[in-house]
Amino acid sequence: MPTLDEARRLIFARTRTLGTESVALIDSLNLVTAEDIIAPWDMPSCDNSAMDGFAVRTADCTPVASLRITGLITAGAPSSVPIEPGCAVKIMTGARIPAGADAVVPFEDAEVHGEFVTFNASVERHQHVRLAGSDLRRGEVVIPAGTVIRAPEISMMASSNMSRVTVFRRPTVAILSTGDELVAVGESLAPGKIVDSNGVSLAAMVKECGATVQLLGIARDTVASHIDKMTAGLQADIFITSAGVSVGERDLVRQVLTDLGVSLLFHSIDVRPGGPTTFGVKDNCLIFCLPGNPVASMIIFAKLVKPAILRAMGYRRVLQPVVRAILQEAASKRPGRIKLLRVRLESCGDKLLAFSAGEQTTGMLKTLLRADGLAVLPAERDSFSAGEEVEVHVLSSNVLMQQEEL
Repeated sequence: MPTLDEARRLIFARTRTLGTESVALIDSLNLVTAEDIIAPWDMPSCDNSAMDGFAVRTADCTPVASLRITGLITAGAPSSVPIEPGCAVKIMTGARIPAGADAVVPFEDAEVHGEFVTFNASVERHQHVRLAGSDLRRGEVVIPAGTVIRAPEISMMASSNMSRVTVFRRPTVAILSTGDELVAVGESLAPGKIVDSNGVSLAAMVKECGATVQLLGIARDTVASHIDKMTAGLQADIFITSAGVSVGERDLVRQVLTDLGVSLLFHSIDVRPGGPTTFGVKDNCLIFCLPGNPVASMIIFAKLVKPAILRAMGYRRVLQPVVRAILQEAASKRPGRIKLLRVRLESCGDKLLAFSAGEQTTGMLKTLLRADGLAVLPAERDSFSAGEEVEVHVLSSNVLMQQEEL
């Protein structure tokens, strides 16, 4: 029975990126660059104005100078004639600086008298001028391979006139729920039946990772149904099942996977909730068999499956942020396994306070609605006091932001 960290290492040792593909720039958000992005030209490509104002020669701008206004240069206009001594040219933001000019004076710092302009502030060389190549030089590596693409990366590539980018491929993740008691979301609910929430919740978590979801529906409690659905699931890059991994009479998942040629590397882990979790491989497919309890299923997804999906997509940082927080209530557990306690986090000065998110039995789904993180209670201990500092793995990035209620 591996620990959570040992299980993750076993998984990571078998997780590889999935090759590359070219995608439209707008579709590349949250994917990972598979090659260096090189600046095709200097940026800016020419000296241009950072303000609406007057392009001038600083040599002409004495405190008492009155310069003749000789023209207007707009953004995108072709090369203009050189500026003459004793003259100023109106210029718009982004417009090319005319030859001879070496500064821009904003309109608000100027006084216009007919065809002449004077300035009420000193003028420094290169003020309000964006010099060619001041941002990037041609041939410079702008975005290294292995970078997660965000809006700023898309902006930079768009500025380089790139319409497509080569990225690591998104994995296809197949999801299968198991059990005769399940009905699909939206179907009539007969006595004794429960809604298959795991299928859609796991699909939502896969989509949050940026991977492609393939929903396989529900395998009924027969070997034939399991074989049919699982054969399809094993064609995906990653295959997730929920329920049927314990030792009950109708828990068929592990046996059917073994019959289909899957090599099972572990079938339980040293953690609560989520202990009856199985991981295996077949060819290039990673197989995760999660508990049927929705709370346990989502927690183990966050701890083991999500990092593997991100790693397959080329991410280098795949683990949840870890913070230290002070328990506000005493907690207890049975010794021998790590317990992941669902907690709500609040800032108090320079400290974080950890409050229980509610009843910690795995049937209490609403605790995940309230939880900002998972407090890690070590295996060797059975009790924890209020006021004790613990490690918390953050579930919601919002907890790391200072927020003010409106």
